[in-house]
Amino acid sequence: MAARIKEAYQKQVVPRLMTELCYPNVMAVPRLRKVVVNMGVGEATQNIKVLDTAMDELGRITGQKPALRRSRKSIAAFKLRQGMPIAATVTLRGDRMY
Repeated sequence: MAARIKEAYQKQVVPRLMTELCYPNVMAVPRLRKVVVNMGVGEATQNIKVLDTAMDELGRITGQKPALRRSRKSIAAFKLRQGMPIAATVTLRGDRMY
């Protein structure tokens, strides 16, 4: 499936963009470099196991192991401390992106 989307972009979208927006050559047409998928888990401040299941689900969706994201600063109203794990993120590039 991944190859179909990339192929459709190159064969259908790129020529249409070149004609509609008057790009001089193929290299001037905008393209995707990366796709970032992230999942913030606010409930992880109370229960850390929720973040483990979220990371597992994100890994299954993207086919790549997610990176754990930690809070940058403390926010007392949210009971959040600096360095607490609160999110998961995956950066997809190349063929995995498509």
